[in-house]
Amino acid sequence: MVAKIFIDGEAGTTGLQIRERLAGRRDLQVLSISADKRKDQDERKRLLNAADVAILCLPDDAARESVSLIDNGTTRVIDASTAFRVDPAWAYGFAEMDQSQSEIIANARFVTNPGCWPQGLIANVRPLIAAGLIPSDHPLTYNGISGYTGGGKQMIAEYEAEGDAASHFMPYGLTFQHKHVPEMTTYTGAKSAPLFVPTVGDFAQGMTTFVPLQLGQLATVPTGRQLHAAIADHFAAIKDSFVTVAPYEELAKTPALDPEAHNGTNTMTLHVFANDARAQAVLVAVYDNLGKGASGAAVQNLNLMLGVSAKESLAA
Repeated sequence: MVAKIFIDGEAGTTGLQIRERLAGRRDLQVLSISADKRKDQDERKRLLNAADVAILCLPDDAARESVSLIDNGTTRVIDASTAFRVDPAWAYGFAEMDQSQSEIIANARFVTNPGCWPQGLIANVRPLIAAGLIPSDHPLTYNGISGYTGGGKQMIAEYEAEGDAASHFMPYGLTFQHKHVPEMTTYTGAKSAPLFVPTVGDFAQGMTTFVPLQLGQLATVPTGRQLHAAIADHFAAIKDSFVTVAPYEELAKTPALDPEAHNGTNTMTLHVFANDARAQAVLVAVYDNLGKGASGAAVQNLNLMLGVSAKESLAA
């Protein structure tokens, strides 16, 4: 059976990359809307209801509107916006989050694609809280750098227009009200919101994220190797995982932390660095903000929902 897929918002960055990944699939028929009807609600409604799976690559309000236009009981939805990220009626689309998450996604009608930034934090922190190495009330800080494609059409246009004059390193979200914070809090298992400071760099795509940990005030201070083992054990138990854990090493620096290292793939690599004598550690994630952070994750979720290999159409 050929599944009908409609990408609502296929002209945007995420939509285009999903379309590119699905090109050549014989098990899918991608339904397209003509350019002159992209704002035609009746035509969008027709295609949404004709699809077996609708993938929404839209701003939050437009995504909510698209869901409201589906009046059948069969069209399944993957939403790439933040509109439903913490809605308990929607399955969270980070397949490696828990051993059961792939099955939850596979059986869900509504799946909310995770944000690019939250995945690096969730991947590193959730296993540590679950293992009891970090208490759920431990204060968390989170930072990193991402390519400018993570900011959508407006940021892409600004960076490309500025050329060599574009900022190489620009922190933002300095009111600490970033739209990804609710899902970070919900899915790490933390009791309070992390202090999150994202940065955009003068490169198109890719990202490296950091979770610094001050461990000295804990009743039981975990070693770097214990942190690494808990994270590695978690992902070793996940079937068809795109998340890998680098060996535990004491390094002053490594080219493996290049934010562009996994561009064009759906791979995420986690690293643990620690100084046990100082009771300090940093947890690092490297991945493509447009791959595992967006379009790649959407295709992975689509594969799970269709019952095909999770790795179909995806480069590891």
